[in-house]
Amino acid sequence: MTIEQQIINAAQAAVKELYGQEVAEKMVQLQKTKKEFEGNLTLVVFPFLKISRKKPDETAREIGEYIKQNCEAIADFNAVGGFLNLVIDKKAWLALLNEMNLNEKFGEKPVTEASPLVMIEYSSPNTNKPLHLGHVRNNLLGWSLAQIMEANGNRVVKTNIVNDRGIHICKSMLAWLKFGNGETPETSGKKGDHLIGDYYVAFDKHYRAEVAELKAKYVAEGMDEEQAEKKAKEESPLIKEAHEMLVKWEQNDPEVRALWKKMNDWVYAGFDETYKALGVGFDKIYYESNTYLVGKKKVEEGLAKGLFFRKDDNSVWADLTDEGLDQKLLLRS
Repeated sequence: MTIEQQIINAAQAAVKELYGQEVAEKMVQLQKTKKEFEGNLTLVVFPFLKISRKKPDETAREIGEYIKQNCEAIADFNAVGGFLNLVIDKKAWLALLNEMNLNEKFGEKPVTEASPLVMIEYSSPNTNKPLHLGHVRNNLLGWSLAQIMEANGNRVVKTNIVNDRGIHICKSMLAWLKFGNGETPETSGKKGDHLIGDYYVAFDKHYRAEVAELKAKYVAEGMDEEQAEKKAKEESPLIKEAHEMLVKWEQNDPEVRALWKKMNDWVYAGFDETYKALGVGFDKIYYESNTYLVGKKKVEEGLAKGLFFRKDDNSVWADLTDEGLDQKLLLRS
């Protein structure tokens, strides 16, 4: 029984005992005690004056004395005119907290088919490297928000959008082909996502070495530093091979696709291990490889309508400078 209900019952009993008349529950009015007075809840005494035939403060004191003696939830009281300010006993608060603690679903609203539908999307990893600290934050916030929304009576769908394609994925794939010697998570003893991340780092290491060598060559031929570095990044054999692999992937080359699937599966196994350790999960996982063509088509539609613009390198952008933002890349060259 709630503290409020205990007070209501005691107030009804007090009126009957003191003044010989029963009162309906709706006549017992409780409100929060004003901060300038001691107490937690205040009983409005005015509805009982016709029954008591006494002054407001006398009626309040008499009812207060009865409630203090007969209601375990009340420790003390003070009367101010027709208002009886009641001090709730510490034992009542503890009993209430213990009751709440025993109810695992305390405060939660039921979820039905008619409940509002909410989607919470979180994690959103790339399959070329392990989950990092930012993903930990993202996962825990997303999972917590999903639990809060569900507890508030929403039908929640937890989703994850995986970035599983693109040049960065091809970099890891190409590095594994060139430097991996057939290494697997089993032979290396590493989680799959960590293993693939190592090859993404290996690609960058060899790519930087190639760029440095080419840049030195171009500078020696008379090119200035900035132009030499730009050309070196474009002419690096390694980056060219990565772009060629991406084109083959988009053309559904069977060998490239098979390698892509194998390495992504290693990564997913590693991700799943991390998700399990974090205690999070998903109802639906989407993959960019299944949606990127739809997105590309939407960009092309927007370009045709004049909503976007194309740069000299063939990339497509949205100009958001009028909104106080920047230009946003939508489609790479």
